[in-house]
Amino acid sequence: MPKKTKTLRHIAIAVALAVPQLTFAALPQAQAPSRGEGTNIIQTLQNYGYDGAMLLALLLLAAMFLGVAAHAYGVYHEIHEGKKKWRDLGATAAVGVCIIGVGIFLATRATNIL
Repeated sequence: MPKKTKTLRHIAIAVALAVPQLTFAALPQAQAPSRGEGTNIIQTLQNYGYDGAMLLALLLLAAMFLGVAAHAYGVYHEIHEGKKKWRDLGATAAVGVCIIGVGIFLATRATNIL
C-alpha cells in the first residue's frame, strides 16, 4: 500500500473520530424547573409537572385568543357584506375581552393550586 493512501486513511479515521466529539460539544445543558430542583426526584418531577401545566395553560389561552380573533374577523367580514353592524363587532370585542380575562384569571388561580 502506498504511503500517501495510508496517510489519507489515518486522516480519515482521525476526522471520523473527531466529528462526534464536535457535534456533542455545543449541546445545551438541561434546565432546572422554574421552582427549583427540589430535594428528591419526586419534588423535581412535580416541579417539571408544574412547568408543563403552565405551558398547557398558556397554550389554552393562546387558543382562546385566536378563537376570539377569528370570530371578530368573521364579524368584520359580515359587516362588509351588510349582514351585521358595527355594534356587533363592538359587542364581539367586549365579550372576547371578558372571556380572555376570565381565562387569564382561571389560569392564574390554577397555578396557585399547583
